[in-house]
Amino acid sequence: MKIAVTGARGFIGRAVCRAAAGAAHETVKLVRGAPAAADEAAWNPSSAAPVPALAECDAVLHLAGENIAAGRWTEERRKALRASRVEATQNLVAGLRELPRRPRTLICASATGYYGDRGDDICAERAPGGVGFLADLCRDWEAAARGAEKLGVRVVCLRLGAALGPGGGILARLRPLYRWGLGGPMGNGRQYVSWVSLTDAVAAVFFALENRAISGPVNVAAGALPQRDFAAAVGAAWNRPAALAAPAFVLRALLGDMAREVLLSGVRAQPAALLLRGFEFTHPDLSSALRAAAD
Repeated sequence: MKIAVTGARGFIGRAVCRAAAGAAHETVKLVRGAPAAADEAAWNPSSAAPVPALAECDAVLHLAGENIAAGRWTEERRKALRASRVEATQNLVAGLRELPRRPRTLICASATGYYGDRGDDICAERAPGGVGFLADLCRDWEAAARGAEKLGVRVVCLRLGAALGPGGGILARLRPLYRWGLGGPMGNGRQYVSWVSLTDAVAAVFFALENRAISGPVNVAAGALPQRDFAAAVGAAWNRPAALAAPAFVLRALLGDMAREVLLSGVRAQPAALLLRGFEFTHPDLSSALRAAAD
């Protein structure tokens, strides 16, 4: 299979490209600016111009997007987040429309943030979307991707939980805090964290690519725990304390809506679509996922 990948330099993108090479798939990495390698093709996410290299691909894996949790959501930051997800996806789909031959499948990243703050509710893929900037962003992002369905392209939207693996993701951001003894619950710690090992996130990507019966939203989360339990498990795995709580009012004062919607909100995502099709998680429990992340 020949797969075009946006966001190929990101945490999940790098892992997907490594796995593709190991499985004898060919990847075309869509990059901004001039290509620097034979397996790269130029792509401008701000333009609806078609990317000729996509006409030779069987599938597109669309992982590009600005980091949601990189800082306070100023008005400028909100525009950048929407541009990197909604507008870039709209432009990608518009470019597909102009190709003489289109990929059969578009796999687009999304997030469990689609569901908003859901408390103890268990959210399978049919659960309604939530409210707030992040939920609206995910909803519009997925809608932009599903525009490719009108072109006869199968579309899958992967609602990813927090991916746990070495070299990036949420654990890379948490490690300095735990090293300094600052790990622990955020707010009351009751909000759920939906998580998945990097290994399983990559496996889910290929499972969706190879199973044409799968379409629409797919939750990619092996489990969900209250954030205080998640923090304690991370501390135990790293042999570091995890008892220093970060008060909600401090997080909101520092980070505004980003803290409220990302750090202090939670979702218990259930991977119903994957399980229905027979997907098996390599790391179904958090302790094994954290051990794998340490490798």
